[in-house]
Amino acid sequence: MCYSEEQIIEGCINNKRKAQKTLYSYYYRRMLGICLRYCSSKDEAEDVMLDGFMNIFSKTKSYNKRGSFEGWMKRVMINTAIDNFRKNKKHYYHSDIDDFENELVIEANLLESFSAKEILNTVQQLSEGYRIVFNLFAIEGYSHQEIADMLGISINTSKTQLFKARKLLQKKLIEMNE
Repeated sequence: MCYSEEQIIEGCINNKRKAQKTLYSYYYRRMLGICLRYCSSKDEAEDVMLDGFMNIFSKTKSYNKRGSFEGWMKRVMINTAIDNFRKNKKHYYHSDIDDFENELVIEANLLESFSAKEILNTVQQLSEGYRIVFNLFAIEGYSHQEIADMLGISINTSKTQLFKARKLLQKKLIEMNE
């Protein structure tokens, strides 16, 4: 039996297991993809994704029908991944972006020589701080101010971590291409 998105949402609001299972079955791959960008392993990403779905199920009543439901779920999943990062991270790197002179830019033709999976695996090799800031800025489109507020770091730290992440990604990709 097929359910409309509205029926699934209503079922989740009413804690109907069938609706929750349908929602999970339909979206788990997309949500796992988001979590993989923020976590250092597939096991950690799966744990974060499960926590994210629990948050989605418990907060479905707060979905105000402005924007897509999937977009709202992605936001919940990203916030869950960030909460996981905060909970497990003991220290942040604090650096000033002014310490760095020239930002390296990954050439488009270099990126074209890799599959999405290879790039994702390379991003996952970054330290947690670098990976989180890189994903929030480069993939999700958050500003450095928003990232700083979310992670409890300075704007300069966000900028520095993005700079270092890009530089390290470029280095790793160049090494893989040789």
